Amino acid sequence: MTGLIAKAGLQLVLVLLVAPLLGGIIKTLKARLQTRRGPNILQSYRDIFKLFRKGMVIPETASWIFSATPYVVFVTAALVGLMIPMTATDAPLSLFGGVLAVVYLLALGRFFLALGGLDAGSSFGGLGSSREMTLSAIAEPAMMLAIFTVALAASSTNLSEMAKVAVSQSWKFLAPSQMLAFAALFIVLIAETGRIPVDNPATHLELTMIHEAMILEYSGPYLALIEYGASIKQLVLMTLVVNTFFPFGLSSDWTVRGLGVGLLFYFTKMLLLACLIVLVETTNAKLRLFRVPELLMVSFIFGALALISTFLF
Repeated sequence: MTGLIAKAGLQLVLVLLVAPLLGGIIKTLKARLQTRRGPNILQSYRDIFKLFRKGMVIPETASWIFSATPYVVFVTAALVGLMIPMTATDAPLSLFGGVLAVVYLLALGRFFLALGGLDAGSSFGGLGSSREMTLSAIAEPAMMLAIFTVALAASSTNLSEMAKVAVSQSWKFLAPSQMLAFAALFIVLIAETGRIPVDNPATHLELTMIHEAMILEYSGPYLALIEYGASIKQLVLMTLVVNTFFPFGLSSDWTVRGLGVGLLFYFTKMLLLACLIVLVETTNAKLRLFRVPELLMVSFIFGALALISTFLF
């Protein structure tokens, strides 16, 4: 039990420290690619700390759901961070759930966020909530199909078991099923984190915003928790992508040397994926809202083809 608590504590610290840093790196890389100066890499930390020190304005029509939503969003994202292998194949909370638990915890945070947007009584909140739930109805099945493709090879839906089998086997990314599953999960990553071409987190335009519309009524510590939870969710999904399809570098135990090597490989893989996300954002324009489901349907088709191809090849 002591070892489990120590593992959970170490990985939780890693998640909480790296999540805002990853968002700052993506913003800085995007600005450099667009020949702009951009914000400092540590700006995300400053924004979160500033929000924690500010006061809050709570709508008169809000109920307990409005106040509970920030905590649910933050806690569910943090729990998922403890269920996914980051530097070692043995995740701290791997025994408490696998792929389905990860998907459902993320869905629980999204559900409360949509309720919080509706609970404020704002027309923008209802707009964002309806858009969010519409897109998630396509993104979640696509994510599950992509991960189940890898789970078939491991004969388990437990993410730690999947990582152990993937590390012990040869690299099979060039297999058709793996490439299709990677493409499906990458599109879901773009959609779930609200990035271009699905959403633009830097604007508050009525015609484009999805995530921002749900949190317009939040301020102060509540907004800080939601933004922190969103950054953790981005880190978790990116970790899921790199360690599911590129498991090399994962340590088989929690020794100091193994964790050091695992951290080095983990940061390298995350930086490369961040560069890919920045490249996609910079080379594409924001899609019209009614075209976004078509993109997510492409992800669903990729996931279905990946699952089918595992039985054909």
